[in-house]
Amino acid sequence: MNIESYADLIREANAQTEPQRLMFVFAKAELPKGYTEEQQQRFTQQQGGTLAPVLCVDKLPEEIADFSVLVEESTHTGIDWDIAFVAALGGRGGFAPNSDEAAQPLKMMMEKIQNGMIAEFLTFNKSGELVALY
Repeated sequence: MNIESYADLIREANAQTEPQRLMFVFAKAELPKGYTEEQQQRFTQQQGGTLAPVLCVDKLPEEIADFSVLVEESTHTGIDWDIAFVAALGGRGGFAPNSDEAAQPLKMMMEKIQNGMIAEFLTFNKSGELVALY
């Protein structure tokens, strides 16, 4: 599976043998506590900082087939974000997981992001572009 865009993500989610529920954690870029002048300079150049989860949601792929729908929905919360982390949760027996079943995995996802363990997630910026974080 080679995902290079949000459209690829939706296509792959829909192609799975079991229905999927997508989980999104939105994060805001911040300066770390006790930051140095160098860290502040890098942050100003969008080259550093930390990502703090500020919002999460789970959706079926057909509910957010276009990234702009997700961005539009997020504006109604009044919470600003910079990066969306995405993971998928597979269903069973032909049924997608419901929101209750996604609650614990979403919580774990947020904890991983808070601890900097982000390698297993796809990351998109507000324009819907896939980004690599280091």
